[in-house]
Amino acid sequence: MKPSANRSLISRFVRENATTMTLATIFMAVLAVFGLILGDRLLSVGTFQSIAFQTPELGILGLAMMLALLSGGLNLSIISTANLCALTIASVLQFTIPWGDAGSVLWLTWQVGAVAAGLAVAILIGLLNGFIIAYLEVSPILATLGTMIACKGLAIGLTRGNVLSGFPDPIVAIGNGTYLGVPLAFLLFVALCVFVSVVLRRSSFGQKVYLVGANEKAAQFSGIHVKRVLLLTYALSGALAGCGGLVMMARFNSANASYGESFLLISILAAVLGGINPYGGTGKVSGLFAALLLLQLISSAFNLMNFSQFLTIAIWGALLIGVSALRSGTGIFDRLHLFEFWRAKSAVSENP
Repeated sequence: MKPSANRSLISRFVRENATTMTLATIFMAVLAVFGLILGDRLLSVGTFQSIAFQTPELGILGLAMMLALLSGGLNLSIISTANLCALTIASVLQFTIPWGDAGSVLWLTWQVGAVAAGLAVAILIGLLNGFIIAYLEVSPILATLGTMIACKGLAIGLTRGNVLSGFPDPIVAIGNGTYLGVPLAFLLFVALCVFVSVVLRRSSFGQKVYLVGANEKAAQFSGIHVKRVLLLTYALSGALAGCGGLVMMARFNSANASYGESFLLISILAAVLGGINPYGGTGKVSGLFAALLLLQLISSAFNLMNFSQFLTIAIWGALLIGVSALRSGTGIFDRLHLFEFWRAKSAVSENP
């Protein structure tokens, strides 16, 4: 391959992954600074394992929010959907006694059925959101705000606000188990990241989501069934929110209608910080993944330094404002190519 072709490929790769590479660079810089301050307290296997344990819930919910944002909308009901999914699973496990001894195939099958029932509820909520937004043409903010309130009210009404707890070991292991030292929940998060990335980048549905988010009217004139795309997008968003609810209930070994409410705004923060256009049409899973790791690194470092959790949230907000200002005000994220100096140097050597 010719040098010019190599440079073209590198330039294209950097251009398409500018946000991810920038966040990765910031991550390494932050890691170096806090590493000098905290030493082995930060640069240890335990710290990175802790980050891996803390990331999945917010990460999976961030994926759910990302899909809605890419389509030009918003999903304010992801937390209520997650909790209602978790409560459905908990109810099936707690109030119905399956046949078979612990460890038997039937016992495991019952747990799989409980998880399937919870995810089915989450998908139905997503379909409801999609139907209201696409076919009734209600604003995504109002539609998902309505379902958020309705789902939370339903969850509180059915459980009277009580906590459901005490689940079988295989369920608890999803949130607390490890494989070769890596949390199972983190492996699930990575698998979902790969799945969503493949769907968005390698399928016709994913390309339609980007087109609808970029310009809904143009997508409709080009022959795309916009309403169907929105319906499926919110259904998938609901399914991912349900997966987030499963991880939360497994982590805490309990389910409640009010768990994870702080995750709603943070999921939007992580998505936008990761390069997802809040107006739709652009963004990649890799950017969201890098943003989540950066946020968790800052949180873990501040915890080790005994800083207030509220200060951590304040720093997260300041980071979002700074990155958004750079991106929208100066376009630096679009022009920041980490290998630009290499291209310039090569051009000079070829054209003395």
